[in-house]
Amino acid sequence: MSGPSQPKVEDEQWSDERIAGFLTLKPLDDSSADYHVLYQSYQHMTAGFFSRLVKMFVADGRDIHAKSSLGQTILDHASEHKRSEEYVQILKSSGV
Repeated sequence: MSGPSQPKVEDEQWSDERIAGFLTLKPLDDSSADYHVLYQSYQHMTAGFFSRLVKMFVADGRDIHAKSSLGQTILDHASEHKRSEEYVQILKSSGV
């Protein structure tokens, strides 16, 4: 199972532009672009930054229910990791 692989830097500040840059990420295969954005954000952001990204993502009309090539949503994926409770709550509060 994969999850955040390295400790996230907690005191680093990300601008809205940097966070919004994740919205432009494209998958390298035929997987869902929306799932790819959420997956990469989950992998690379602290929960606080991820929360800001999810708000931008939803406001942009993106599909928060997008599925991976294995049929898994980002909520399904995050729920598999014990240390991802904050991420799970962020996703649930966004309407997932």
